[in-house]
Amino acid sequence: MKIKIMGTLVTFLIALQLVVAQQPAQPPFFKEVSALKSKDSAAYPTPNNILFTGSSSFTKWTDIQAYFPGYKIVNRAFGGSSLPDLIRYADEIIIPYQPKQIVVYCGDNDLAASDSITPQMVLIRFKQLFTQIRSKIPKTHILYVAIKPSPSRERLMPKMVQANALIKAFLKGERRTAFADVYHPMLVKGGKPNSTLFLEDKLHMNASGYVIWQKVLQPYLLQ
Repeated sequence: MKIKIMGTLVTFLIALQLVVAQQPAQPPFFKEVSALKSKDSAAYPTPNNILFTGSSSFTKWTDIQAYFPGYKIVNRAFGGSSLPDLIRYADEIIIPYQPKQIVVYCGDNDLAASDSITPQMVLIRFKQLFTQIRSKIPKTHILYVAIKPSPSRERLMPKMVQANALIKAFLKGERRTAFADVYHPMLVKGGKPNSTLFLEDKLHMNASGYVIWQKVLQPYLLQ
């Protein structure tokens, strides 16, 4: 009897493993995006707002509404994301909000992911996201925020400068767009990143860093 029970248990465990193995793997940031959508189910944002999307520099700006009183801000960034992630989830957490303006901060993690990622590749990825947005909500204004110079990623600064320049040049040829240069105001004499604007990880900003972003972004936000 004992042997029979053990055999049945082994068969069950093998069958369970096969079922688990056949389940499709969740894409990156599935849980984070699901959490954002759950927030929407409690109180869905009204259309015609300003949508902030991108990576952790926006995610950690938890009090962003206080920096821009008088504007309807919706923050749907998710930390660690790169441009392919925004492309993957655009139909879930960008397009449905029908915003009048989309503010994008992304590209930082693309360059940091691998030395094989070039500024030209970042441009191609941004163009794909741009096209995806324009095809669904063509009248929405798109504001791209320059990749910031973080002390922890100082070696990537030449690539950041080039990626920023490429995206800025591309947007010049597109209607209802703007490029916000937060890169240069965050440098000190000699062209080094201003470390006083960052947390201990030297990657994410403190309140002083966000004050600079507020001053740079404010003129571009739509009333």
